[in-house]
Amino acid sequence: MPIIVRPLEPSDRSAWTPLWEAYLRFYDTVLPAEVYDLTWNRLLDETEPMYALGAFDDTGRLVGIVHAIFHRSCWLPDWTCYLQDLYVDGSQRGKGMGEALIEAVANLAREKDASRLYWLTHESNDAARRLYDRVALNAGFVQYRKPL
Repeated sequence: MPIIVRPLEPSDRSAWTPLWEAYLRFYDTVLPAEVYDLTWNRLLDETEPMYALGAFDDTGRLVGIVHAIFHRSCWLPDWTCYLQDLYVDGSQRGKGMGEALIEAVANLAREKDASRLYWLTHESNDAARRLYDRVALNAGFVQYRKPL
């Protein structure tokens, strides 16, 4: 059965929350409830350059999520698309859900006339890196963060 990927809707909130929590747990992150609300509202706000897409199994259950943010770049004349978060339920991994979500973001980026799509992952995320190495190019950059 084909994988269904579509933009998330307000009625998807209760199914999105556990996937978002699992993603955050994977990265040893805990966020307060108000950040969940803020993030969800931004993802669905048509005035925000943020998007949420979901992958659904053959029963209609949300099993994967991806968030994308569009921004400007000093290096490019067009929009840049940052795939910020990608998570697929463990029971659905290896079935093409992650790749389908990435391709859906790539299609969204094309529709929005973006000239670049990029994302980050932790160097220890071997399973994701196997997928990413197959569908994209590793740009070789290392991320640094300065506490504010």
